[in-house]
Amino acid sequence: MTSSFRIRVPATSANIGPGFDVVGLSLSLYLTLAVSVPQVPPSPYVPPLITYSGEGADEVPLDAYKNLTTRVALYVLRCHNIRAFPSGLKIHADNEIPFGRGLGSSGAAVIAGVLLGNQLGGLKLPRERLLDFALMVERHPDNVTAALVGGFVGSYLRELDEAATEAASVPLSEVLPEYPPDASEDWGLNPPAPPGGIGHFVRFGWSETIKAVAIVPRFELSTAKAREVLPASYSRKDLVFNLQRLAVLTTALAQSPPDPDLIYEAMKDRVHQPYRKALIPGLPEVTSMITPSSHPGLLGICLSGAGPTILALATHGFEAIAEDARAIFKKTGVEIDWKVLTVVGGSSVE
Repeated sequence: MTSSFRIRVPATSANIGPGFDVVGLSLSLYLTLAVSVPQVPPSPYVPPLITYSGEGADEVPLDAYKNLTTRVALYVLRCHNIRAFPSGLKIHADNEIPFGRGLGSSGAAVIAGVLLGNQLGGLKLPRERLLDFALMVERHPDNVTAALVGGFVGSYLRELDEAATEAASVPLSEVLPEYPPDASEDWGLNPPAPPGGIGHFVRFGWSETIKAVAIVPRFELSTAKAREVLPASYSRKDLVFNLQRLAVLTTALAQSPPDPDLIYEAMKDRVHQPYRKALIPGLPEVTSMITPSSHPGLLGICLSGAGPTILALATHGFEAIAEDARAIFKKTGVEIDWKVLTVVGGSSVE
C-alpha cells in the first residue's frame, strides 16, 4: 500500500515592465510532481526514485542529492529534525516550463521542493513560513511569491534585525550544500533555518479579459548573466520614471475594460530592459514596433523576468502579435515559439 499526492506549481513572469524585483505574475504552465510514499517503508533503506518528463528532461539530475527540488525538500525536512526521505519514495516530475527563458523554472522547482518537504514531513507549515524557506534558496521574492500564492503579486523583503539578517545572509552553499558522491544520512545535517517573516506580499487585482502572449526565443539566458549587465547605481530620473509607472500599472491591470494607452506607457522600463538588449537580439525592435496602434488588442509588452522571453499582455489579436514578433526576431537569426497563457492561482497539493 502507498499514499499518493500531487504538487502543482505554475510558471511565473517577474518584473512586468517597471516592477524590477518587485512584481510577479503566475501563468498557466506547470511543474507537476506525482509523489508516492509506501505506507510500510521497505527495509533496508531504498533511496528516492525520481523520473522526469517534459521541458528539461535531458538536463535535470535524477539523484535526490543533486536535483534542486529534492534538495530543497531535504533542507525543509532537516530544519525540522527529519534526517532523510521516506524509504521507497517515488517522484515523477512533469514539467511544462522551459528552462532559462525567464518564465520562473527555478522558482517553480524551489516552491515544489518546499511543498514536497512540508508534505513528506507532515509539517503543516503556514504559507508565510513556506515562503521563508523558499527565500532562503531563491533570494529574490518576485518569482517564488507569485508561484506560491498565484495571480499578480507585489512583494518585498523585510529589513531584519541583526540575528535574522545574519541568517538570511548565509551563503546558498550552506543552505543547499553540494552533496559528495559518498554522502551518508549524517552528511549535511543541521542546516541554517530561515528567520521568520522574511518576505511580505500583496495580491493585486487582475482583469479577466487580459491574457499573456509568451514569445519564447529558442535560446537560454541565465539569470546570473542577465544580472551581470545591470549597473550598480541608477539616476534619480530613471528611478522616478519606473516608480511612476509601477504605481499606475498595479491598478490599471485590474480595470475593466483595460486601457491600452495607459498600460502600454506604464509597462515601460529604464532599470533592466535597456541594459539587457545586447543579450537578446531583436528585443528593442519587438518592444517598440509592436504597439496598441499597430496591433489592436495589445495592452503592453515587456521582457519576462531576465529574458529572453517577451511577454505581451493583450485582450485579443494574439496570433498577429506573436507572428509579427516572429518576423522581427527572424531578421536577427532568432527563431521563436509562442503560447497564449492565462493568469492562474498559486501552487496546490492534492
